[in-house]
Amino acid sequence: MPELPDIQLYLHALRPRVLGQAIADVRIAGPFVLRTYDPPIDAIVGRFVRTIDRLGKRIVFGFDGELFLIVHLMIAGRFRWSDKPGVKLTGKAGLASFNFPHGTLQLVENSPKKRAGIWLVHGKDELAKHDPGGLDIFNTGPTEFARQLQKENHTLKRSLTDPRLFDGIGNAYSDEILHAAGLSPVKLSKSLTEEDTDRLLSACRITLGRWTGHLINEFNDRFPAPADVTAFRPDFAVHGKFGQPCPVCETKIQRIRYAENETNYCPRCQTGGKLLADRSLSRLLKKDWPKSIEELEGK
Repeated sequence: MPELPDIQLYLHALRPRVLGQAIADVRIAGPFVLRTYDPPIDAIVGRFVRTIDRLGKRIVFGFDGELFLIVHLMIAGRFRWSDKPGVKLTGKAGLASFNFPHGTLQLVENSPKKRAGIWLVHGKDELAKHDPGGLDIFNTGPTEFARQLQKENHTLKRSLTDPRLFDGIGNAYSDEILHAAGLSPVKLSKSLTEEDTDRLLSACRITLGRWTGHLINEFNDRFPAPADVTAFRPDFAVHGKFGQPCPVCETKIQRIRYAENETNYCPRCQTGGKLLADRSLSRLLKKDWPKSIEELEGK
């Protein structure tokens, strides 16, 4: 699922291409991708894109007349851009197409489970209903961060990825953050010391900030292709690195599998040299983890 650095990359790539541009045409191909009917999707045709922002992991296009188009990419949704206007959607992956005078923006999803969604709402009050409410860690002080973290006694993995608690952190970057903080993914949030909490907040800011800057720099001169927005990057420390050496201590990275996800960690850097029993902790995480992607996203 695209997380904060990926969403910021999309915002960086989209703004110079579509801000101030009028939508010439909209095509909806996916039968379930459009989740609203009033206002009708054709209401944005001829209107200018005035803002491009985000609500958590959702990307929001603001149009004249307080119309807001919300796109939630979910697991496999991605944008595709062409400098040619009027490019047609092809194949089963194509969900929607937005035609501009100088190019075409497409929403695609290369997965049989079509989870990506589009909502068109009128007014800021309706827009606010789509905000999951998580704190922006870049605009959160240590006291507020600690209070939010300890609202409920969940594993750190669960707490960090709860969009109602924190903004834009998912499965991949939570692994990277916890490794940077030297904290176990199954440590309970209410067991953290003040020093642990401060270290975790710092790791959130450093990890997300560094990767946001890295991605924007890497794709500064081109629009990221769907395959470029991925949860598995060669320079990650632990996520997707099972069996490979930790870049800090060279201990082999371990994993805990549960549901559709897995948690990766370094046993020396994060768990005091202890290997976490995959089977028993999978049961623990299963109890602490939402039963569906939709529940994970706070729907």
